[in-house]
This record gives sequence, structure tokens and C-alpha cells, in this order.
Amino acid sequence: MPSSKETLKDRLARFRQIKISVIGSKLGRTISIPVWFVLEGQKLYLLPVQGAETQWYKNVLQNPNIRIDARGVGTEFRAVRLTDTKVVKSVVEKFREKYGVSDVKKYYSKFDVAVVVELD
Repeated sequence: MPSSKETLKDRLARFRQIKISVIGSKLGRTISIPVWFVLEGQKLYLLPVQGAETQWYKNVLQNPNIRIDARGVGTEFRAVRLTDTKVVKSVVEKFREKYGVSDVKKYYSKFDVAVVVELD
């Protein structure tokens, strides 16, 4: 059992998947989705599986508040969308390094946007 002093960042360093919660744009309900992520320093990168067509990404455009949860340890942050082609490409490369080229190709269909969350 992890200690109660374990921080979100401690868990992010160990886990391959987290849960994000966003506010739905139509009904205003909280929607939670398991996602892959890349942690680099204080930046947490998220890559929507269907790019700009991904529902949680559309919700973030309406309300940038996002909750990051790593198995019971979570905090709310502000999501920042990334649309610059070079920046998105570098995020995709980070995902390929962490999860492998074939799995990223298998699960992700569009690479036109990404999201970054500043942890500090």
C-alpha cells in the first residue's frame, strides 16, 4: 500500500495510465476518462486519441479545468491546448518513446492537437 505522503507526481512517475475528469460541455456533468500521459519535469502532456475530434478535448476547449487522478491521488489543474504543428509533433514523439510506436499507431488516429498541464 502506498504511503499517504505519496504525491501525485510520485505516482505519475510510476504509472502508465491516469484518469482525467473534465466538465461536459452539454450537461455540465463531470466526465472521467482513463488516458495515457507523458510527464516531463513539471509538464504533463496529454494526447487526445482522435485529435481535435476527441470529446474530452472539446470539453476542455469550453472549460479548461481538468482533474488529474493517479489511483486516488488527484488535483485540479488548468489545461492548455497545443495546436502548433511542431509542438504537437514533439508530444507525439514523447508518447511513442513511452508507449511504443506500434501502440500509439494502434490507439491514436489523429495527431493535430495536444494538451499540457503545468503541475506547479
